[in-house]
Amino acid sequence: MDFNIPEYPGLQFGSIYCIGRNYAKHIEEMKSEVTEDPVVFLKPRSSIIFDGGTVRIPKQSNNVHHEVELVLLIGSITRNVEPGNAAHSIKAISAGIDITARDLQSDAKKNGLPWTLSKGFDSFAPLGNFVNYTPDIHLGDLDISVKVNGATRQAGNTSHMLFSCERIISYLSKQFTLYPGDLIFTGTPEGVSPILPGDTVQASLQNNISTLTIHVE
Repeated sequence: MDFNIPEYPGLQFGSIYCIGRNYAKHIEEMKSEVTEDPVVFLKPRSSIIFDGGTVRIPKQSNNVHHEVELVLLIGSITRNVEPGNAAHSIKAISAGIDITARDLQSDAKKNGLPWTLSKGFDSFAPLGNFVNYTPDIHLGDLDISVKVNGATRQAGNTSHMLFSCERIISYLSKQFTLYPGDLIFTGTPEGVSPILPGDTVQASLQNNISTLTIHVE
């Protein structure tokens, strides 16, 4: 796996932080509970694929889901930042999909175990093209959607986030030092559903400023 970021020569991907339970209706559909602080989990860098890539269903799972998300690319070393200054840490944004082996995740939850295996298989972090972040991009009002075989499955807006992008960055930076190349998957709206071998999955961010098409096998 090449960990270089195509749009930014010399910059490599680092840690992949993911936020769970960040949209109320998704929390309802998963029969979960709202939390006081963001739910954080990680993916390995080896889970990254790009536009035109292939998601491979692992033999361990019979129920793999798409979760479309706004993804943030960190551009500067960030520690203990307050929400009001957190957006300065963002270099770029993209559409992304948190691929999840739902059956493995459900088993882990029942047994009080980490979610890593269900979230971290190779090809489980597809990314679209990156768009330079500028202050005129309103992180709190971006449409995100995903289609499977041409049919819309998820269509949400970041205004429905329980934890804003700025609050997420602030929270993470008070637990970990964030570095250039780190990614943050910011959570998914309702409508998650299974994907199967032979499917084509298309994700979009805000009028197609970032898009992503992947295949499933």
